Amino acid sequence: MTEVLVTGLGATTPLGGDVASTWAAMLAGESGVRPLEATWAEHLPVRIAATLAVEPSATLERVEARRLDRCQQVALVAAREAWADAGSPEVDPERLAVVIGTGIGGALTLLGQDDIMEEKGHRRVSPLTIPMLMPNGPAATVGLALGAKAGVHAPVSACASGAEAVAWGRELIRTDRADVVVVGGAEACIHPLPLAGFSQMQALSTRNDEPGAASRPFDKARDGFVLGEGAGVLVLERAEFAEARGARIYARLVGTGMTADAYHIAAPDPAGAGAARAIRQALADAQLEPADIGHVNAHATSTPVGDTAEAVAIRDAIGEHALVTSTKSMTGHLLGAAGAVEAIATLLAIRDGKVPPTRNLDDPDDDIRLNIARVQAQEVTLQAAVNDSFGFGGHNVALVFTAA
Repeated sequence: MTEVLVTGLGATTPLGGDVASTWAAMLAGESGVRPLEATWAEHLPVRIAATLAVEPSATLERVEARRLDRCQQVALVAAREAWADAGSPEVDPERLAVVIGTGIGGALTLLGQDDIMEEKGHRRVSPLTIPMLMPNGPAATVGLALGAKAGVHAPVSACASGAEAVAWGRELIRTDRADVVVVGGAEACIHPLPLAGFSQMQALSTRNDEPGAASRPFDKARDGFVLGEGAGVLVLERAEFAEARGARIYARLVGTGMTADAYHIAAPDPAGAGAARAIRQALADAQLEPADIGHVNAHATSTPVGDTAEAVAIRDAIGEHALVTSTKSMTGHLLGAAGAVEAIATLLAIRDGKVPPTRNLDDPDDDIRLNIARVQAQEVTLQAAVNDSFGFGGHNVALVFTAA
C-alpha cells in the first residue's frame, strides 16, 4: 500500500497570516471574528465576519494581486508558504499535481464586474473577469505558480471542498499519477450578497454586539455560523519520494472517506448516517479501529441542526472517548477552505500533543454528549486523529492522520 506523507503546510486565516501564527492563536483560544467596518454592512442583519488577519497584499506583488480574485490571492499565499515549508521539492513537473477546492470561488470578481457593467457599460468590464471568477481559478493559479503538469483539479463541494481536495490528492499519489500533490482549499466571499443570502437562510449568527462570542459550536445558545475567509494548503508526498530527499514529515495521511447524504440541498441528515459512513470508510481505509482515534477536529459550524447531527455521527462511528474540538469557534466558517485549515490543525494537534479549545462553549447542548475540549488547550498523547467536513448538497468527507 502506497504511503502518503504530509511534508509542508501553509495558511492565511482570520487568526494569522501563516501556519505558525494561526496555530498559536488556536491554542490560545483567540477569536478572529470582527465587526465589519464597510458602509455596505450598516443595514445588513449580520455585521460581523471572520476577516483575514493579514491582507494578501502584504506578501503578493501589486501587479500580481490585481490580476487575481481574492480567493486566488489567498490560495497563492498559502501555497507558497506550504511549498517553501516543504523545502521546495525538486520534482518532475509531470509528477507534480495540484488539487485546490473552493465552495463559491470568485464571487467578489463576479459581483464587482457586474456593478461596473451596470454603471459604466460592457466596455469597462475587465478582460480578466472570467479567469478571475471561475471556481477552478485558485487551483489554476497555484498550478501555474508551481509548474504542475500531472494535473490541476478543483473540487467544488461547498464546505467540504478543502477536505475533499486533500482526499483526492492522496488518490493521485496512490494511483501513481503523481509523486507530490499540493492540496487545500480557498475562500474569500465576504460581501453583502453572500451575507444576505446566508442571513435569509437563518444560517448566520446575529451577535453583532459580541463578535468574539458569536461562533459557539455545541453550545445551547448557538445561533448560526460566522462567515470567514482564508486558505489552507498541504504538500502531500509519496513516502519513498519524501524519504529519498530527506523531507521533514509532519504526519501520515492514512485514511479518507467520502459519502453523500441524498437527504436535502442544505440541511444535514439529522441521523448523521452519511457523515458516520464517511468516518467509518476513512477508518477502514486506515485499518484503524474507533478506539485508536484520540481526537476529532469537528466540522461543527455552530448551527443548531448541524452540530447535533454531527455529534450523532461521531458517537456512532467513533464513540464518546475521543477529545473533540471545533476550531471554527475561533476562525469562523471558511467554507471551501475550512476542511484544509482544519486538517492542518488536526495533524498539528498530533505533532504537538495539544488540542485547541472550543471557544464560547459555556453551556454544552444536552444532545451533544461528546468529550469536548473547553476553556483552554488540552495536552494529550495522540497517535491518530480524524478531521471531518460536510457541505451543502450532502457532501461528507473524513480524513485520518497518524503521527509521523
